Amino acid sequence: MLYYLAQYLEEISWMRLFDFITFRAGLAVIFSLLISMVFGGNIIRWLQKQQIGETVRDLGLEGQLAKQGTPTMGGVIIIMAIIIPCLLVAKLHNIYIILMLLATLWMGIIGFIDDYIKVFKKDKAGLSGKFKILGQVVLGIIIGCTMLVNDDIVVQMDYTKAVTNGYEVISSFESEEKAGRIARVKTTLTNVPFFKNREFDYSKVLGFLGDNAGSFVWIVFIPFVIIVVSAVSNAANLTDGLDGLATGVCAIIGAVLGILAYVSGNIIAADYLNILYLPGTGELVVFMACFLGACIGFLWYNSFPAQIFMGDTGSLTLGGIIAAIAILIRKELLIPVLCGVLLMETLSVMIQVSYFKYTKRKYGEGQRVFLMSPLHHHYQKQGMPEAKIVTRFWIVTILLAVLTLITLKVR
Repeated sequence: MLYYLAQYLEEISWMRLFDFITFRAGLAVIFSLLISMVFGGNIIRWLQKQQIGETVRDLGLEGQLAKQGTPTMGGVIIIMAIIIPCLLVAKLHNIYIILMLLATLWMGIIGFIDDYIKVFKKDKAGLSGKFKILGQVVLGIIIGCTMLVNDDIVVQMDYTKAVTNGYEVISSFESEEKAGRIARVKTTLTNVPFFKNREFDYSKVLGFLGDNAGSFVWIVFIPFVIIVVSAVSNAANLTDGLDGLATGVCAIIGAVLGILAYVSGNIIAADYLNILYLPGTGELVVFMACFLGACIGFLWYNSFPAQIFMGDTGSLTLGGIIAAIAILIRKELLIPVLCGVLLMETLSVMIQVSYFKYTKRKYGEGQRVFLMSPLHHHYQKQGMPEAKIVTRFWIVTILLAVLTLITLKVR
């Protein structure tokens, strides 16, 4: 809204600052932090008054029972701190912003319903797993279909390259900088990390269909988007088990995705780094600034010892946002590196459950690989203090974040 007001008052010189993504991103961080810290305290007090607290099972973890009654559903604070600043400073007609706002609200609603059932209906199981998956599948379909049909979601490249590869050209123009014709094309191209001049087109999987591969690419692309959205969203949910753990990890990941969105949406940076130039994605920097500010602001209350938990309202939303933006800026193949901590947490659960079932079937008694899963509880069982586990997971995430950014130059 402030962006459009600035356009109306453009004769005032300082209002032109709103034309710059970096300026609006800075404002977004400030607004998000203020909303989180100012309204967060009021929301916590209201939740305490309503006795909306966490119900904790005794799992034999140090300090666990002390968390009994701590307010949950704090993800509402995160969602507010993302959406309100975004509405204030982002270009709301940008298709990428529209999709990210939709993803935030959609996953937030699913998480809220889950928390509501747990807290108010006193059903510890919460929302049925199949309904959670259904919600994630629907979001994946929306994102995938929009990327395939919306003419504002394009890749800009040399016209000759576009024609040679048979891409659908939406528009083209002469470029003085490139000394040639430039095309904006519809394609399912994505960046391949670590390798120079390598892009992967999902339609290649259907190469046996020949010229018809492009028409049926949705058969491959949409299921892949669904898998990414579901996997990352659930991984963030599993990681949310210690004070500040998921919040801090997601904040670091969000900062890197904001940088990747900036270079992908900046023609000079994209050309220099030899990555796909995606017109319009620069606006996602503003959204990710809101995301970063919301996470850091929530840490004001969620750091050890936590005054509030984000609940599924927050964790499913954070994971959904990370997955959605990674797909939109075509960096989804970097997720195993950037989201390595989330991946480790998920794998620890999968390994634990699979091995337990296998040994129970073979030996009649289930055995475990970890003392407890997800992985952060394994370290708790070893006697490591909660704050130390969280800090070390943050450090590992920072290392993976740096490695992710280095891949831009390695290419």
